[in-house]
Amino acid sequence: MSLIDYAIILAYLLSLAYFGIVRRQPGQDSALGYILGGRSLTLPAFVASLVSTWYGGILGVGEFSYKFGISNWLVFGVPYYLAAFLFAIFLAGKARKAEVLTIPDKLDLAYGKKTAVAGSIILFLMTLPAAYVLMLAVLLKFLFGWPIWMGALLGTIFSIFYVHLGGFRSVVRTDILQFVTMYLGFIILFVLLVTQYGGLEFIKNHVPANHLAWHGGNSGWYIAIWYVIALATLVEPAFYQRCYAAKSDKIARNGILISIICWTIFDFLTTSCGLYAKALLPNLEDPATSYIGLANIMLPAGLMGIFALALLSTVHSTVDSYFFISASTFGRDLIWRIFHVPDEDIAYYTRIGLILSALIALIGALYFESIVDIWHDFGSVGTPALLIPLISAFYGKRKMTSKAAFWSVVLAGAISCLWLVSRYWTPDGKYWLDIEPIFPGLTLSLFIYLFGRKKSQVEITTAL
Repeated sequence: MSLIDYAIILAYLLSLAYFGIVRRQPGQDSALGYILGGRSLTLPAFVASLVSTWYGGILGVGEFSYKFGISNWLVFGVPYYLAAFLFAIFLAGKARKAEVLTIPDKLDLAYGKKTAVAGSIILFLMTLPAAYVLMLAVLLKFLFGWPIWMGALLGTIFSIFYVHLGGFRSVVRTDILQFVTMYLGFIILFVLLVTQYGGLEFIKNHVPANHLAWHGGNSGWYIAIWYVIALATLVEPAFYQRCYAAKSDKIARNGILISIICWTIFDFLTTSCGLYAKALLPNLEDPATSYIGLANIMLPAGLMGIFALALLSTVHSTVDSYFFISASTFGRDLIWRIFHVPDEDIAYYTRIGLILSALIALIGALYFESIVDIWHDFGSVGTPALLIPLISAFYGKRKMTSKAAFWSVVLAGAISCLWLVSRYWTPDGKYWLDIEPIFPGLTLSLFIYLFGRKKSQVEITTAL
């Protein structure tokens, strides 16, 4: 990193501060304005915000591409494209037409307060961005040599600073800048690699054969399991928040479909760069550093700073978005719903939730050693707890009874959590019956749904 690289990064941080703090608007502190930006999200802003927010695991993508080649696309790409497509077709329009602020609002309309509170607790834990705080800290360590605790602390403080003041509008405005920088950095690196070393023929001649096979050396079952894990997309708060904030249901649906195209392009860039890293740096001790190692040998001063921004932007856009979602879940869905505080105080309690979320996420980031472990553990509990009740809420004639929905959230989450910690009780450190925790919870939730649906025609009280 040269002086010009540091200057580029400083300019980026100042730009984030400007877009996140300075450009405040009237009405921004109302519940609707603070949490959803007044439902004014246009199609370009929708796409830029969703694309950048949902692609935070850049170091994991680099590691997987380096180790397993193009199967990265079949593991971390295609399953999520399919899930996002299902969301766009079956849920995006209904979510926007619901005219609610959050996922628990929808649960409340469909099933009542108890289910909404139970779902809020699950969502609060799911959206704590501990994994991305840890990833940001690791990235700052690679780039600047900072210890993990310092990178986690400084990255968190900067993220919550401008989100604290500007709410959802600040998140979206900074996401647009981060969208541009993440693509720009990887396009520059990819073009230089192809120009200097050539394209597919070079890759074929310099990477192991398995790197160009669909499986990457992994079993078909291992790849298939990610198509189940990707169902978490259907309860993804970032999707719902942006659909609720869109100007229309058409923008919500088309925004997700366009985002899928954008993710496909970005996956092409990241997977290709991972293959070049394997070809040019075949013996890296830590594959998570593959993109940084590749940039070190390819990029001159100035361009190195732009690529560093691409990595930082990809992670940082996710950190601030999830901090805000967890904070709004605390302020709107827990404090407001349980204690009946006035609507005008929601922004205040959301800001308190932002600080609380930051403290818990910091502790989680410093406690866990693996980013993947955080994704796995939180997703394995949250997805089975919420998936079926939430989808059922949008389809009134087939929805669960209020009692069934409440127990589905509680029991499905509880059994998956119990299954998750069973690894600490078995001699070989495996789960009970060697079954992933997400499956017992999903099975129980499906069972409750099948026997807990409303049997007769009912008045649909949900806002469809």
